Amino acid sequence: MLKPQRIDDLTPAQRREIISRSSEDVSQVQDQVRAEVEAVRQRGDEYILEHYAKYKPDINPADLVAGPGEIKAAYAALSGRGLEALKRVRDNIVRFHQAQKERAMWTVENEPGVLLGRMTTAVEAAGCYAPGGTAFYPSSVLMTIIPARVAGVDKVVVVTPPKQGMAANPATLIAADLCGADLVIKVGGPWAVAALAFGTETIPRVDKIVGPGNKYVTAAKLIVFGQVDIDSPAGPSEALILADGTANPRHTALDLLSQIEHDPDAGAVLVASSAELAGAVAAEVDRLKPGLQRREQIEAALRHTHILVARDLDQAVEFTNDYAAEHLQIVTADPWAVLPRIRHAGSIFLGPYAPVPVGDYASGTNHVLPTGRMARIFSGLSVDDFLKKPTFQYLSREGLLSLKEDILTLAEIEGLPLHAQAVRARFED
Repeated sequence: MLKPQRIDDLTPAQRREIISRSSEDVSQVQDQVRAEVEAVRQRGDEYILEHYAKYKPDINPADLVAGPGEIKAAYAALSGRGLEALKRVRDNIVRFHQAQKERAMWTVENEPGVLLGRMTTAVEAAGCYAPGGTAFYPSSVLMTIIPARVAGVDKVVVVTPPKQGMAANPATLIAADLCGADLVIKVGGPWAVAALAFGTETIPRVDKIVGPGNKYVTAAKLIVFGQVDIDSPAGPSEALILADGTANPRHTALDLLSQIEHDPDAGAVLVASSAELAGAVAAEVDRLKPGLQRREQIEAALRHTHILVARDLDQAVEFTNDYAAEHLQIVTADPWAVLPRIRHAGSIFLGPYAPVPVGDYASGTNHVLPTGRMARIFSGLSVDDFLKKPTFQYLSREGLLSLKEDILTLAEIEGLPLHAQAVRARFED
């Protein structure tokens, strides 16, 4: 049984263990993945085909691409209700991400004759990784393609691990088609990441790779970073619930358990300002466990699951910010009053009717989020991730004259005489 612990009673080591939690340790596979990435860089399609010959002995480059026939057949494999759900969710995600778009260009006259500005331009090509090995998530396909499309990315390539016979998951194909992917490549793991980073005869090179994956995918993304851009490194899913005595114990217990059904390494934490709520939730978790379908997986993940009692809401908020959760639920009498006090979280869910699955699937916010305290430095995937924002400036003669002496002085201090001469020359005639 989960036993509530008071935050004040935690030793420094216990607190560090809870805060550090489970993370995706890629160090043990780094060398292996680096070798695979280099092989793809050197040999391209040939090496990928050798790997996937186990799925289709007579494999050829055309088998790496999901063609129109396979996509058409995928639609026949999905129920009408499933298709309608994907379409509605797609539209919600589109609307939310369209609202993120900023002005394409702005300018400011810093001094008379000195016009400065910034413009926005999208990367040319993006690669979206769609899991498809032990699990598949068509919702993640929507979450990665849509912000790229809204940003204005010219080419979107989806990569996904195939099954026997080099067949892709039908729901993945449909989600990619509904969002307007240009190409679906049936390659996964580090081979897909390397192919997107360097390009092969069949698979085009991209500028940015996004989307969730296992430790081999994460390791490959870290290896190719610099050759291409990537989103934040992803680890096991996690959630923190900040609650007071108004929260429903059964709902809170289900919220904790639903988060850790993802993965044996997933984690969940309840930080309650009410000892009564903490005790009731612990009892409810214990009552629910025997009837759970994924009980073995959940039992494993409970080692990363904790119920903590804060002396008051202030301490609960302080711990919440220190934890920097991927998903944060705020279930208090006035969650809007708590929201401005949150500094670090991937995505925030307010009130008793906003459980995490709402954001995972349907509301429109993105569920590709930073894990393992990365919320302290990263945000969730958004339109901004696919944009570059170069600055520009235009100076009149009078504008340059107004800055001339400052430039000459700083060039002298830094010992760069040609910097000074480039400016001085414009006033010699």
